[in-house]
Amino acid sequence: MKLSRRLTPIAFALGAAMLAAGAQAQTIKIAIAGPMTGAVTQYGDMIKAGAMTAIEQINAAGGVNGQKLEAVVFDDACEPKQAVAVANRIVSDKIKFVLGHVCSGSTIPASDIYENEGVVMVTPSATSPALTDGKKRTLIFRTIGRDDQQGPAAAKYIIEKVKPKKVAVLHDKASYGQGIATSVKTALDAAKIPVAIFEGINAGDSDYSAVITKLKSQGVDFVYFGGYHPEMGLLLRQAREQGVKVTFMGPEGVGNADITAIAGPSSEGMLVTLPADFSQDPANAPVVKAFQDAKREFNGAFQMTAYTGVKVIADAIAGAKTADPTKVAAYMHKNSFQTPIGKVEYDAKGDLKAFNFVVYTWHKDATKTAAP
Repeated sequence: MKLSRRLTPIAFALGAAMLAAGAQAQTIKIAIAGPMTGAVTQYGDMIKAGAMTAIEQINAAGGVNGQKLEAVVFDDACEPKQAVAVANRIVSDKIKFVLGHVCSGSTIPASDIYENEGVVMVTPSATSPALTDGKKRTLIFRTIGRDDQQGPAAAKYIIEKVKPKKVAVLHDKASYGQGIATSVKTALDAAKIPVAIFEGINAGDSDYSAVITKLKSQGVDFVYFGGYHPEMGLLLRQAREQGVKVTFMGPEGVGNADITAIAGPSSEGMLVTLPADFSQDPANAPVVKAFQDAKREFNGAFQMTAYTGVKVIADAIAGAKTADPTKVAAYMHKNSFQTPIGKVEYDAKGDLKAFNFVVYTWHKDATKTAAP
């Protein structure tokens, strides 16, 4: 009995040391949430490529505070109900950091759960102002600009460069598409550019001949569409088939190679607002090489913003010297970060203080050039 008593403190000390070592050995999990299946899987592929490249580079450099990052991928198919289910799974799995979601309509309901349950979320692609406006949020962030930054950038180009006489503004009736279309219309109205048609189409339809007939009957000479590439591709192709030759323009949701597969040669000349091509920045050469070494695409709309989202989370964990999400979020609000998309600095709502959208001309071979 006496020997047992003498060993008890030692046993406790050893047990505590083993527990501490085990805790230190645990990884810091980051959920990657987005459309891994469905109509806009391409965007899920983009954020996964960016996030995985960042995680691999950070781990190769020793991790964060001695711990490695671990990616856990979740599929929300850009469906709001599925995004809520994913968010609840992430909370249940006790994952405290999320890179995602992608579509604004999915990101908004998921973000409510994360804010309430103490999970830090950084979206690299959801641009709807409704994500952060009118809500007291401390854990929700973006690494992309908002529609009320992107919409005016598009409208400025339309007003100053295109100078149309009569415009149609269409959207897909969803949070993202309708939100940015409204932003563009508001700016065109202020500039007294006539908007002859402002209406929604049904996403997923295969025949848009009715709205194309309206474009012809109203004599519009420019079309802006708020939404994603499957609908824009069909609009372009069917418009050309019906003899409508006007220029179409859309947001970053239409800017990926699959629109060419849908529209074919009709995609030539489409205008699109996208984040600047950060892969062209010489300072990002090592990051681009990391993508190439991993055989991943690097020059889509969201790879660099996704990479940046992971980097900001990792840098904030390192700076806060803890993986406590509340303290990490507080550090994110108070500090700036040097990233592949430039200096990242947040306002009180978790939105970027500055972000640059660029207007590009799309080509039928799925390449793009800066619009003149």
